[in-house]
Amino acid sequence: MKSIEELNKIRQEALAKMNLRTDEERIRIVVGMATCGISAGARPVLTAFLEEVSKRKLENVVVSQTGCIGLCKLEPIVEVYEPGKEKVTYIEMTPEKARRVVAQHIVNGNVVNEYTIGSYKSE
Repeated sequence: MKSIEELNKIRQEALAKMNLRTDEERIRIVVGMATCGISAGARPVLTAFLEEVSKRKLENVVVSQTGCIGLCKLEPIVEVYEPGKEKVTYIEMTPEKARRVVAQHIVNGNVVNEYTIGSYKSE
């Protein structure tokens, strides 16, 4: 059994972690993980983002998942939210593309335009 002091310390650490998640100054990478996204390969994409952010020790970046983004044929879809900037939507993502997005967009600030929804050409 833990003492009151130990429990309070655990509580304070948990609250600090939750506050980090809600900090609006952080970059958010959101991976669409609805059924269509998962079947298109979103899980390995999410894993690649998590691994790359962890490997690079990017403390100002939060990777999360969401449900349906609404563009099934363009899955896996990833949205990047940066404070003070417009959302960037990446489509047809792969783990390799995810690693490149972290390196070029998240670390160096250069959107990978060829992966964005703006580059999509319908058939």
